[in-house]
Amino acid sequence: MSERIDCAVIGAGVIGLAVARRLALAGREVVVLEAAEAIGTETSSRNSEVIHAGIYYPAGGLKARLCVAGNRRLYAYCDSHGIPHRRLGKLIVAAGPDQVSVLRELKAKGEENGVDDLALIDVATARAMEPAVRCAGALVSPSTGIIDSHALMLAYQGEAENGGAVVAFHSPVQAGKVTSNGIELTVGGDAAMTLVAGLVVNAAGLAAQAVAGAIDGLAPDTIPRRYIARGCYFTLSGRSPFNHLIYPVPEPGGLGVHVTLDLAGQARFGPDVEWIDDVDYTVDPARAATFAPAIRAYYPDLAEGALQPGYAGVRPKVVPQGAPAGDFIVQGPEAHGVPGLVNFYGIESPGLTASLPLADLAAAKLGLPPLDA
Repeated sequence: MSERIDCAVIGAGVIGLAVARRLALAGREVVVLEAAEAIGTETSSRNSEVIHAGIYYPAGGLKARLCVAGNRRLYAYCDSHGIPHRRLGKLIVAAGPDQVSVLRELKAKGEENGVDDLALIDVATARAMEPAVRCAGALVSPSTGIIDSHALMLAYQGEAENGGAVVAFHSPVQAGKVTSNGIELTVGGDAAMTLVAGLVVNAAGLAAQAVAGAIDGLAPDTIPRRYIARGCYFTLSGRSPFNHLIYPVPEPGGLGVHVTLDLAGQARFGPDVEWIDDVDYTVDPARAATFAPAIRAYYPDLAEGALQPGYAGVRPKVVPQGAPAGDFIVQGPEAHGVPGLVNFYGIESPGLTASLPLADLAAAKLGLPPLDA
């Protein structure tokens, strides 16, 4: 026998929890189905924990629009909910004179997206801000920062649960079926069950395509192919010489091997980009040999042996290696024809920054009014 529920959210990463919060604040009954044993065990906890400004993305796309909106909302949310964060600012550095034009292009792109605080600085100013960095100029982004991503997810979870939501761990969605009464979900795990939900949001991250493909009645040709890229991080032993986040100019598939700082001030470098076929979080210590030249392009004083293996994340992508960067895909009934279903695909960076607007977008596609309406 099937149990009837109002809303099911599949996945308890930062997007799933933001959606659960949004639905619960709207007064909806919500059950979050998570295959793992805890919240945010994959993409949401294996990233740079950066609050992005919205510089890199094509104007008008979801990444651009929702990152810029999300940046402002996330800082306000952190302030109001006591979430550890720091508005450190970021320097995007030109390794040589030939890259200075790229900085100008990034500034123009960011301003087109609505990022209005970017500033080009010369070598002397960059050296004054970051004495350890060597560059031919830099683009400063004051509104880039860092955040405790786990604390953010806990805040989303807490608000959702305060609104009556329930998070069910060890509850993988194995199959689904579109029916006249809603979407029937077969849930595995120790407490296997069948649920019929009026509204379903697939925020399963790396497993989003697999979940969607298991729903009988959802046209397979609406499901984009999944591509994945691993990014490894290495930590810097000893005290960090940096005061800001330091990024090189972007590279295909990512933003280059950059410096981020955690809230304790520890520096880490990464991620690199390695296109892979299966999810694998292994960090090969030998990759430090490929990191070092990229890092020394802007931090020439990197000592031999100073890089220690950190962790790895896997980016869910919707375009293959060599293709122009893909945008977020948020499919509602207008795209796939199934009432009450929203699928998130390719939610990589800046998904954490854009999590609140992404949740609002899902709610809108489900026909829910704005919260302030």
